[in-house]
Amino acid sequence: MELRQLRGFTAVAATGTVTGAAERLGLSPATVSDRIRTLERSLGVELFERKPNGMVLSEHGRVLLPEARRLLEHAEAIRRLLADTRPRVTIGTLETLIATRLPAIIGRLGDRRPDLDLSVRSMMRAPLLRAVSDGELDAGLLLDTGDTLGALGFTPGPELSFVDVGTVRLFLVARPGHPLADTGSVAPKELSGDTLLVTPPGCSFRMAAERLLGPAGKRIEFDSVSTIRAWIIQGLGVALLPEFAVAGDLADGTLVALGPPPAELALRVVWREDRTDARDLREVLYAMAA
Repeated sequence: MELRQLRGFTAVAATGTVTGAAERLGLSPATVSDRIRTLERSLGVELFERKPNGMVLSEHGRVLLPEARRLLEHAEAIRRLLADTRPRVTIGTLETLIATRLPAIIGRLGDRRPDLDLSVRSMMRAPLLRAVSDGELDAGLLLDTGDTLGALGFTPGPELSFVDVGTVRLFLVARPGHPLADTGSVAPKELSGDTLLVTPPGCSFRMAAERLLGPAGKRIEFDSVSTIRAWIIQGLGVALLPEFAVAGDLADGTLVALGPPPAELALRVVWREDRTDARDLREVLYAMAA
């Protein structure tokens, strides 16, 4: 067995086709096919069932796959050791999370993995998910809810895994004196006379507002959470905003919460489980969650 054959094998297993594996590895389909056939001959077994719509792992292939990944991970660790290079992880996330939540996470990671170099890129969710799926990013940090990836209302790639590293509480806030400020709870229909200030479609806070508050009330859309906060302070509407944006205002009475926190979003790291270095990356991500 050769490492290049194992790389071809794991790539075909991940993509389901020789063409997809070739695109991932930057090789021709003929080269990938040759490596798979050579590996099968050396082992004396068939690793895939060839079907009209792609390649499916055989029983022998399913046995080999985790071992092949471990061999490739070990080979990469040896390469880094001999080259005396520090492992690097590149994470993409929203600008607001970079400023408010990422420092504490990086601090935890630094305590547990001082050998690691970390770089961060500011990206919106859709391009972030594409970049993780394409291997341009090692991982992405985003907001979500529920027990499955994308339950907030977006569609992730099927190959992505996740681990939760924290939470973000959301508050429905208004200027003091709002008639619902002391009611203890707020039903969506009670907001029909209010102007709801929202972020653009696709934003996590907008998705949460649509799920919790429904279509009630007039909406005005802004790109910036800070702009929405400024309008609310002037009494020009209400909004569902993250705790990190309004905690100080709630503490000093500049803003009031309408009822208890209506939602809590998960701060979630996503990555590709089928990467050849997935085990090392998974250890890094769980260190972030520790």
